[in-house]
Amino acid sequence: MHVNDLSSVIISSAIEVHKTLGGPGLLEGLYEEALAWELTDRKIAVHRQSEVPVIYKGERLTYPLRLDLLVDNRIIVEVKSVAAYNAIFEAQLLTYLRLMDLRLGLVINFGEKMLKDGVHRVANGL
Repeated sequence: MHVNDLSSVIISSAIEVHKTLGGPGLLEGLYEEALAWELTDRKIAVHRQSEVPVIYKGERLTYPLRLDLLVDNRIIVEVKSVAAYNAIFEAQLLTYLRLMDLRLGLVINFGEKMLKDGVHRVANGL
């Protein structure tokens, strides 16, 4: 499956989660778990809270990077549940993509009344 097709599946899964759980108002962890379940149910490989080592000047730092969801080892999904979205979420995700040498990530804010308004695509050289 092409990465763009995979991102469409992730977004439709997130919309299903948002609709089924009744919209905004829950904690991020609940949305993350439900989205992981939804993706797994659709036969998409997903890893929750993956630890990624960070190398600084040849040394591995003791504090690893922790990803909300790594989908099919190709797309990072950062799950948010906030009333006021901040563009810093996209900058952080771009840093994660660069550190992992991945091309695409999604910030999905379940705090939006309409989930389509909470989906932000971040590309690293696509």
